[in-house]
Amino acid sequence: MTPLILGTDPLLSGGIGLDEILVVLIKVVVAFTGLLVSVILMVWFERKIIADMQNRFGPNRAGPFGLFQTVADGMKLILKEDLIPEKADRFVFKLAPFLMLVPAFVTFTIIPIAGNFNDGNDGVVTILGEQTFMQVADPQMGILLFLAMSSIAVYGVMLAGWASGSKYPLLGSVRATAQMVSYEAALGLSLAAVLLVAGSLSTNQIVNEQAGFEWNLWMTGLLPFLIFTIAGTAELNRPPFDLVEAEQEIVGGYHTEYSSFRFAMFFLAEFLNTVTMSAIIVTLFFGGPSGPDFGITGWVSDYVLPFVWFFAKVFVFLCMFVLFRATLPRLRYDQLMDLGWKVLIPLSLGWFLVLTGVRVAADEGWNAGQILATGLVGFAGLALGAGLLLLSVRSAASKRAALESGEQV
Repeated sequence: MTPLILGTDPLLSGGIGLDEILVVLIKVVVAFTGLLVSVILMVWFERKIIADMQNRFGPNRAGPFGLFQTVADGMKLILKEDLIPEKADRFVFKLAPFLMLVPAFVTFTIIPIAGNFNDGNDGVVTILGEQTFMQVADPQMGILLFLAMSSIAVYGVMLAGWASGSKYPLLGSVRATAQMVSYEAALGLSLAAVLLVAGSLSTNQIVNEQAGFEWNLWMTGLLPFLIFTIAGTAELNRPPFDLVEAEQEIVGGYHTEYSSFRFAMFFLAEFLNTVTMSAIIVTLFFGGPSGPDFGITGWVSDYVLPFVWFFAKVFVFLCMFVLFRATLPRLRYDQLMDLGWKVLIPLSLGWFLVLTGVRVAADEGWNAGQILATGLVGFAGLALGAGLLLLSVRSAASKRAALESGEQV
């Protein structure tokens, strides 16, 4: 019986032998190495782009164009003294960085980075004479694994602040946990729209359904993509949602008491999650590695072109995250929570109901006019609900302002 975690990979359809184990190990090493190299380049790239936008040089001494600056910074952190606070819970204090770092690696294993998805090829490639997917694993519940890993990262933040034995990291971790849990709901609801259209939890199948430019970006009506991008940015704790480490408020946040390699692990996890989240967005909404092959066949159409398409799409979103950091001011905490609970969650739920109605109408064989009418009715209901929510929020705000001023309500 094929292990559930490795799911639908054709590599395991005929049993598990030495060749199959070797292919899996090769994919694991390549994915791990590629992700680490991408993080090193991402740190350098972000520092250089922001420096250019601020008319500075950025890294320019260590290596050509400052490429080795990130390596030098990492070596410095590894060689520094590791300090543990006297009142810290030592075991949990040491465990917390791994709970931030490991989920990013695990999430990346379910992302297809190459493979020919044109003409019904399903992204199958040949490695050492064995047919497989260009991803470490393709579990049947791949998207649920992604949600589970993002939830585990919340524990890393929470336990890091609690185990430090200091009030400032604890305050930072409480605030970070509330933020990540709040946006986890909007993230999951926007994902539901993708699953409704794709009809599968497998990432390979989701990419396969988008072959031929039938991207979920427009198949789901654009809105789930926007919600997922905003919620994903908040999950990453990146600007304008970087309230986790608002230095002027809570002295660095949940990792204040960390030093040396353990602090480097938190730093590494942030950029790992940025690369992984960009890859997830590309997989869910932009067809992953699928793209035109220009009539080319052979290993170029199976490996080179799909990887080029995948890298180009991911690079666009990495640039987007860098521009967010360079241009957008940080939200206040009340603005952050209002956006998540009062805007993104109701909007994503309402849009999912609209898509469900349109989908049911299409499955029942209704004509285009009836399907359009169903969508319009659903959109009208969504607008009505948004209006009522806005009125209730304004009414509550006016009553609160009146109470604070001492007026009679």
